[in-house]
Amino acid sequence: MRRICGLAAGVAAAFSLAACGGGGGATARASHTQATRPLSVAVTEPPASSSAAAKTRPAAAKPKPRPAPAPFPRLLPSAQATQPTAFVPVAQWDGQTAVWEARAASGVALLSFNQKLVELHLHSGSTDAGSTGWRYGPEIAGSEALHLIAAFNGGFKFTTGSGGFMSYGRVAVPLRAGLGSIVTYADGTSDVGSWGSEVPARGRPIASVRQNLSLLIDHGVAAPDTGCVSCWGTTLGGVLDPARSALGISADGRLIWAGGEHLTVAALAQALLSARVVRAVELDINPFWVNGYLYGHRGGHGPLAPVPVVSGQNGISGEYLTPWSRDFFIAVAR
Repeated sequence: MRRICGLAAGVAAAFSLAACGGGGGATARASHTQATRPLSVAVTEPPASSSAAAKTRPAAAKPKPRPAPAPFPRLLPSAQATQPTAFVPVAQWDGQTAVWEARAASGVALLSFNQKLVELHLHSGSTDAGSTGWRYGPEIAGSEALHLIAAFNGGFKFTTGSGGFMSYGRVAVPLRAGLGSIVTYADGTSDVGSWGSEVPARGRPIASVRQNLSLLIDHGVAAPDTGCVSCWGTTLGGVLDPARSALGISADGRLIWAGGEHLTVAALAQALLSARVVRAVELDINPFWVNGYLYGHRGGHGPLAPVPVVSGQNGISGEYLTPWSRDFFIAVAR
């Protein structure tokens, strides 16, 4: 059902530069407290002469100027941790948390995206859906790299007939009613739902759509056939728990990506449900195609530093910074 593409190990060692670099958002203004006299003193004491006041009254501290926001997101040291944890901030933009990460003892990792600060771009690969004619092609480049926060894999190969692909009015594979769909609108916000019923929203211009199978989670409930291994893609060697990934949305509009090297369909769904996901689409499976990265900006000096999200993930050649054959998503600061 699927073909293995090239791979490369994640460059976790580069993280130290990423975590230390990159001024984040604006810091709070410096403040000072000016003491005031009690009302009784102010009424009964005569005012001091202007010359005496000038000698005795301390000069008010001048507020420190607010530094300009950094032109790139800031990756936090927590992004390099590998121990199980609840959601913790791992990336900031303009002084606010843009991405949280959680890691479970089972090995599943989750990224939670604040859509007020982050938007998705759907990229075509050089093979799926082809390297030319797309708004976003097979590698991250230009202004996208300046605002890059994270990236993760797309769905199954189009030859499997598992879903459609559309970007900025151009269709690689026709969209089909009823399939789980990741829809990004022209205003930069994304949603997940069943095509033709839950998405798209009426009257909202669409930027891109990526479909893959039916919904893994709908109305906050896992699909009834999560025990059917073949229903959710052919696994290498027929194993029950290959690498799997998915993208969902919570009731309050957060996008949640989940991935792990050894996950059953039910375990993947449960990880998303634990993050309060109400609708989700399974993305790619098997070890050579499930991968997520956070990116450090090295303080604006030198190349980006990719940090693998899933512990032990095989990763891909170039970490999406050089041309890749399959489609993928990136998260960029708004």
